[in-house]
Amino acid sequence: RPHKAYPVELAQFHSADYVEFLHRITPDTQHLFSNELARYNLGEDCPVFENLFEFCQIYAGGTIDAARRLNNQLCDIAINWAGGLHHAKKCEASGFCYINDLVLGILELLKYHARVLYIDIDVHHGDGVEEAFYFTDRVMTVSFHKFGDMFFPGTGDVKDIGEREGKYYAINVPLKDGIDDTSFTRLFKIIISKVVEMYQPGAIVLQCGADSLAGDRLGCFNLSIDGHAECVKIVKKFNLPLLVTGGGGYTKENVARCWTVETGVLLDTELPNGILRPSSLDVFRYVNVMLIAASVYLLDIEISWLIDFKGLWLVLHCVWENLNSKSYLSTIKMQVLENLRSIQHAPGVQMQEVPPDFYIPDFDEDEQNADERMDQHTQDKQIQRDDEYYDGDNDNDHNMDM
Repeated sequence: RPHKAYPVELAQFHSADYVEFLHRITPDTQHLFSNELARYNLGEDCPVFENLFEFCQIYAGGTIDAARRLNNQLCDIAINWAGGLHHAKKCEASGFCYINDLVLGILELLKYHARVLYIDIDVHHGDGVEEAFYFTDRVMTVSFHKFGDMFFPGTGDVKDIGEREGKYYAINVPLKDGIDDTSFTRLFKIIISKVVEMYQPGAIVLQCGADSLAGDRLGCFNLSIDGHAECVKIVKKFNLPLLVTGGGGYTKENVARCWTVETGVLLDTELPNGILRPSSLDVFRYVNVMLIAASVYLLDIEISWLIDFKGLWLVLHCVWENLNSKSYLSTIKMQVLENLRSIQHAPGVQMQEVPPDFYIPDFDEDEQNADERMDQHTQDKQIQRDDEYYDGDNDNDHNMDM
């Protein structure tokens, strides 16, 4: 069970004053801090809500602990579907992202790995993570996203490649509306395979934002769940320490099914179709959403009725016109591969003392029932005090014997 991230941990990337303000602000007091709300970009798409700071502590703590478990070789793959809030900046919130757990997780991985690869398949550009590591070669960021037409956050041009020591270590794959499984997965496999070959990362962080799925309320791609999951399969096959997070996703039934399938992929477990088939109530909700979308975007999408005879349910399917021509995708691919050729070799880093980790419990998780919640008293019993159980000269009993 991951811990709630402490303010000092959040301040490893974010400014201390921003963390302190998130800790202090509440819906009842926000009217007293109009200047600070503007400075930290809170409000509108980053609203203040009850227990905001605890929310940040929970999802950030999950990603931090996931990275620590990978560092200590306690697992090969760690998943935090609650994480992946990739827009948050050092001193401000953005796009419903308050704390950038991905940056914090990558900073943990950098304690043990000379190079970390970050991959983002959210429909929105992973701007917060890219910005955090824009000037370093120790992290390569690769983002596949919708670009243009004033689409949020408006960054992520193929020409944005990093600066100074980080030049050529930021890779952006800007896409247009309607990209489908075949085009997306082919481009993804070519680029990511070349990236891993050239960069030779010690660990990978994969942000699996599900708003790149077809039918998302904010997205405009045509990816199926199988196409989205194919990207996860491709990354898993590299057999490198892998930290997987969630991200965006605004048609929640699709998000739940997508991340369920991808959990199965990561566990080499094939899931029965029955648990992924929507109920009749889900279908009615989905059809209502799509009808609203159809009335708003009728000029831009093709409306077609699909009947799944196995499941005996009816779905209104909205297909965005695929504006990604073969020549456009080929141009993007060639430009990205050309930038990769500018990397002379995988960068190294001087040896230095590794900062200490927080205590990681050593009890056998396999003996515990994951479906049962531990009470606070049981959790406390699994935490060692810092001043006890030392070996050698620091042992309290040893000092008393002296």
